Amino acid sequence: MRLDKWLWAARFYKTRTLATEEISKGRLQVNSQEAKPARDIKAGDTVAMRQGPVTRTVVIRGLSQQRGAAPVAQQLYEETTDSLRLREAAAEQRRLNNEPAASIEHGRPTKRDRRSMDKAGGKNWGDRWSASVDS
Repeated sequence: MRLDKWLWAARFYKTRTLATEEISKGRLQVNSQEAKPARDIKAGDTVAMRQGPVTRTVVIRGLSQQRGAAPVAQQLYEETTDSLRLREAAAEQRRLNNEPAASIEHGRPTKRDRRSMDKAGGKNWGDRWSASVDS
């Protein structure tokens, strides 16, 4: 069975085209070797794939010619214990280290916001000829 078709049937990718693109970018390895989309796979092969920052390693348990329900697709592979442990550690890191941009509450003020700040008693920018500090 073709690798790209198996990845689609096992629900790792939504379409075969996406699976083919990821394989072509070098993000998948079969038995520790670079793979091509048309590579033949069989039960017992090990597939290592990088999905975002996480690398998943699965052992192929079954082959399917068609894409089925998620519970059926999960029976086509078994994730290795090392892969599960690394995924959990990566999830914990993401949970503990928040995105720096998420802490920004407000961006640059709009023209309306600047006018309301001026009316509220902020600095009167109309009397200044420069934005530098007065000396």
